[in-house]
Amino acid sequence: MDVMSGPHVIRGSVALPEAELVWRFSRSSGPGGQHVNTTDTAVELRFDLARTEALPEVWKRRALERLAGRLSDGVVSVRASEHRSQWRNREAAAVRLAALLAEATAPPPKQRRPTRIPRGINERRLREKKQRAQTKRGRSARGWE
Repeated sequence: MDVMSGPHVIRGSVALPEAELVWRFSRSSGPGGQHVNTTDTAVELRFDLARTEALPEVWKRRALERLAGRLSDGVVSVRASEHRSQWRNREAAAVRLAALLAEATAPPPKQRRPTRIPRGINERRLREKKQRAQTKRGRSARGWE
């Protein structure tokens, strides 16, 4: 049980390199009885984004730009303490980091090209508006006296 459950893929064939991950463990708050006072179950996972060689240069630039608010000296940090076992918290932190990097390295969305509304659609909308106004005008109190 010393080995993680496989590489955590960011996208395509790019995965988190185990050698570049820095793990730190601490005591977790919350339920657990006596167990919580003796074991370090909370996990902090750190990844040096600025110095990594595992990501393509374009991805790295994109991630550094998008995660600028989360970085501390080019290092991104993720915490996990929702589970009672350190093993499950390690898994949760690794998955969370992989998802964060996948989102940060995703290509920007395609630029939207504005399209013109066809004239027929606009004319139909105006015709229906006039018809609706006519209907409402016919309901006015003038004719009911």
